[in-house]
Amino acid sequence: MSLLIPVVLSGGSGTRLWPLSREKYPKQLLPLIGNDSLLQATVRRMEGLADIELGAPLVVCNEEYRFVIAEQLRLIGKKGAILLEPVGRNTAPALTLAALAVMREGADPILLVMPADHVIADTKRFQAAVRKGVALADEGAVVTFGIKPDSPETGYGYIQSGGPIDQDGTCRIARFVEKPDLATAEAYLDAGSYFWNSGLFMLRASVWLSAIGFCRPDILTACRAAWDQGSIDGDFLRVSREAFTQCPSDSIDYAVMERVTAGDSSLPIGAVIPLSADWSDVGAWDSLWEVLPKDQWGNVSQGDVMLHDCHNMLVMSEDRLVACVGVEDMVVVETPDAVLIAHMSKTQDVKKIVDNLKREGRPEVQLHRKVFRPWGWYDGIDAGERFQVKRIVVKPGAALSLQMHHHRAEHWIVVRGTAHVTRGDTSYLVSENESTFIPLGTRHRLENPGRVPLEMIEVQSGSYLGEDDIVRFEDVYGR
Repeated sequence: MSLLIPVVLSGGSGTRLWPLSREKYPKQLLPLIGNDSLLQATVRRMEGLADIELGAPLVVCNEEYRFVIAEQLRLIGKKGAILLEPVGRNTAPALTLAALAVMREGADPILLVMPADHVIADTKRFQAAVRKGVALADEGAVVTFGIKPDSPETGYGYIQSGGPIDQDGTCRIARFVEKPDLATAEAYLDAGSYFWNSGLFMLRASVWLSAIGFCRPDILTACRAAWDQGSIDGDFLRVSREAFTQCPSDSIDYAVMERVTAGDSSLPIGAVIPLSADWSDVGAWDSLWEVLPKDQWGNVSQGDVMLHDCHNMLVMSEDRLVACVGVEDMVVVETPDAVLIAHMSKTQDVKKIVDNLKREGRPEVQLHRKVFRPWGWYDGIDAGERFQVKRIVVKPGAALSLQMHHHRAEHWIVVRGTAHVTRGDTSYLVSENESTFIPLGTRHRLENPGRVPLEMIEVQSGSYLGEDDIVRFEDVYGR
């Protein structure tokens, strides 16, 4: 049996889960269910497939997420390649790059394509479906996994099943259909021959390249040029920004799968395997409420939350006490810089708030107050006219870039650990309860030479305090 490589597509922004999900720290990086992030849970989903030759995972992601994803893989003990997209071009180009990457040494493995932001609670059933899919993909089929619908959902694409392939419910794909209106979705539910499209696919790398070359040769040409002009940087696989920017944007469904039908002999056979594994795409707050454990009144609460006479609530607190009295069917999500209150039936409209924030240029749409960096993280704890205060934590052995600022000076106070400071032509140590000053325009670097996290308070002062006022001279992270 062929080698199986999990391909995790991690390019979504999850705007309907704002304010927890932000453009530069989207939902797949968050631990929404359990201790693992959705990305980590997706990678772990393959654990236990001992009867299948399993390769290291390949994560395809936005370049901005690379260090966070690398750290999340490290924390769960997974070693895998991370393929960086300079710009977003949807799932068809992402899978095309992945196929080119895994075939670079002449191999032709089976790819299990999984979105990084879905929930599959029943791992055993999922793995049983994967085993069936491997046998079909090994013979050259394009395999997808269909979720039996239990409601007329208008937010999902659908797959119509054709003739049976085996006695366990696996069928040929008759057609893919896009998100329907309510009346059409009700007709699909009544027909009994339609599945929700899970976004999970399995096929050989060469089969995908042949199919995308037949259906969308422009995508294959652009991706091949981007790959050929790219480079390998350790675990990071980089493609040419200039070439990939020229690539058209399209989804796997539109580009290929809608043409993989029982009657199209120019393309491989399409098969849909029924999947009953408590699947959810966690597309909005109401779908997250559905998959989380509830109390006897139907409430889900996380963090510092107190409820009285409440029913069917989702309440999440990150920073402060949140108390709710006598309300029902509501979503309340508190973060240090934003609070969302929405009726459970209107959670799809959270995207409209995000669109308004974008139009107004508000920072809350992109970043949390706590911002993760490859060296650690910082939290903007206070700000005013001509000053800003940050709490900074640097991981043991990590270092910020050698940099300088045109518009601000910085005061550093170490509260835990030891800092190695480069300031101009000098370098020195700063210990707990000591401080130092970095004048405006001075080259400087902060490092943690110790074995415990370095924690410090930074007070910035100056005429402009934006994050783009950084001139980097050296950076171990290649930024």
